[in-house]
Amino acid sequence: MSTGIILYGPPASGKDSITEALGYPFQLFKRIKVGPGRTCGYRMHTEDQLRAMRGDVLYLNRRYDATYVIDRSGIEEALAEAVPVVHLGQLDGVRALSAAGLGTWMTVRLECRRDTTRARAQARGDRDVAARLAAWDATAADLATGPDLPWHLVVDTERHSPADAASMVRGALQTDWPSTLA
Repeated sequence: MSTGIILYGPPASGKDSITEALGYPFQLFKRIKVGPGRTCGYRMHTEDQLRAMRGDVLYLNRRYDATYVIDRSGIEEALAEAVPVVHLGQLDGVRALSAAGLGTWMTVRLECRRDTTRARAQARGDRDVAARLAAWDATAADLATGPDLPWHLVVDTERHSPADAASMVRGALQTDWPSTLA
């Protein structure tokens, strides 16, 4: 069975930087996005395309005036090509993907303080810093109501660089799923 990585955390917690630091054979899973904002890192769709694929949707959430989708066929394709890295900020998404029966998922929770999210969002030029902070609050509330989820790894991204975090992920994979990196 194929393995994937779920990086769960608030905005600006390091998901993109860690994914980049992981390198081959890891590959960002590009979720489907419908709506405004950043397009890099997403497969852009229209509302009509989204309606047509309802049976293929594993998880859907709305944030930043946009809709984000994890689709079954996309995950199947990603698992066949590489070790997909899925970025999430909602526990329901982690649960949905883990329970879908598609591969084995290593769950990594990324942590950083709210002030760190603010500083990182400002430094990278986000125009919607207030919305990012609201998402940070929603992630914190989500964690407070869902402590039952087992995490394979928890990384404080204020104390660990993206390269260090990537090394920790690789190490955990070699311990828990040795054939993944063979």
